[in-house]
Formats: sequence, C-alpha cells, structure tokens
Amino acid sequence: MLSLAVTLDAATHASPAPMREEDHALVRAAGAGDMRAFEALYRKHSRRVYSVLWRLCGHEARAEDLVQEAFVRAWQALPGFRFESAFSTWLHRLAVNTALMEIRSRSGGEALETDDAALEFQATADSAGHRTALGLDLERAVATLPPRARAVLVLHDIEGWKHEEIAAELGMAVGSSKAQLHRARNLLRKRLGEDHE
Repeated sequence: MLSLAVTLDAATHASPAPMREEDHALVRAAGAGDMRAFEALYRKHSRRVYSVLWRLCGHEARAEDLVQEAFVRAWQALPGFRFESAFSTWLHRLAVNTALMEIRSRSGGEALETDDAALEFQATADSAGHRTALGLDLERAVATLPPRARAVLVLHDIEGWKHEEIAAELGMAVGSSKAQLHRARNLLRKRLGEDHE
C-alpha cells in the first residue's frame, strides 16, 4: 500500500494550542464583520485548502475556483462557528465538502469509469524521443485518476476518512468506495511504475 499521507503533506493536520487561539481570535473578529481578520485567515489557510482541493479535483484552475468558493462559504458561515474544533479543521471539512458537491454533481454526466483504455496515463516525448511521464511525482499521478477514484483515494489515504464517511459524502455504497480505492491504488502503482521504466 502506498503511504500517501506521509508523502502528501500529512504534517499540516496539526493545530497547536497557540495557533488555535490565534485563529479563534481572528474568527471572532471576522464573524463580527472584520474583513482584515478574514483576510488574515485566508492568507494563513488558503495554501492548505488549495492543496487538498487540487488533489480532489486534479485541475489547477478548478482548484483555485473551489478555494474561492470555499472561503465565500466560510465567510457566510463564520457567525455560526461554535469553537468546538480548530478553525483549520472546520475550514478543511468545508472545503472538502465544497469539492465533493462538485464531484457528486458531475458524476451523473460522467461515464461509468470502467474503460481503462480511456484512463491511460498521459505521456509526451522529450527531445531525445523518450517517453516523459507527465506524472513524475505522486501528486501529478493522483491528478490523472478518474474523479471518483481520485476522491476516494485522497479522502481515505490522505485525509483519513473511513469508507462509510466517503460513501455517504459521495452517494455510493461502502463496497463501491472500497472498490474505487483498490482501483485507484492499482492505477497509481501502474502509472508510477511507468515513470521509472
């Protein structure tokens, strides 16, 4: 099994007490309408939010749009923030849910994602004629996965969600979540193996 949590930025999940208190002070001010406090929260947390959204959607421009959408939702919801958890945890979950809503809305129009020929890893030729994989690193390889398989992989292996949570959020059976994870891991192994040939 791939250790994605370690490879893909797992250390950002910690929220020490001083950081939490600082965030809570900013949240109180922003919840009362202080735009500067909200801008400070944005500057402090937008990179991590972007990182998880990019992993979920696999496209830079769409991830940037989703970051903006997530922060708009956060601004609207701040007055109801109950300070029961770290702001970063709350924001992270809100951002993930924003991306999952898009994935769910697109899933009706997508193919069933069963044609592996359509999922071939993209590659280009370098000046010497050798194949150069676009996904030389794990992040790029993850981005090439089909949307639902990518979402399950990111949520399970990186974010630490259980299959029951993933199934509920993506509107699929628990068995389908497990199957998508297995498929995503196999595709990643294959794609990362191609990079080193």
